[in-house]
Amino acid sequence: METLVAVPTAEPGGMDASVDAHFGHCGMYTLVAIADGAVKEVTTVPSCPHEQGGCMAPVQYLADHKVKALISGGMGMRPLMGFNQVGIQVFHGNGAPTVKTAIEAFLHDSLPVFTAEQTCGGGR
Repeated sequence: METLVAVPTAEPGGMDASVDAHFGHCGMYTLVAIADGAVKEVTTVPSCPHEQGGCMAPVQYLADHKVKALISGGMGMRPLMGFNQVGIQVFHGNGAPTVKTAIEAFLHDSLPVFTAEQTCGGGR
């Protein structure tokens, strides 16, 4: 079974791209298809304008692309709740510098699930 993981990235995207710290303001998303514990395919899609639907626009955009997991360094409570509602599990990127580093951590189950306490303006 294949899992599609989205990582907010700086342009031009891809496995060597820098991870963008905040998913809602990234240049694009690198989409990594994973099956049987390995990377099967890497594609990129442009980010969607934040203004069209506010913080929830990227949630629906990634759901429409069949994303099942998101690795992010930061986000607000509303989009985190939105991702949970559409069945996209959010993982905290723990400061991974590149998409490759983030995906390797994901494959080794070493990324924590993103919680409400980690949201921008959340419990800190």
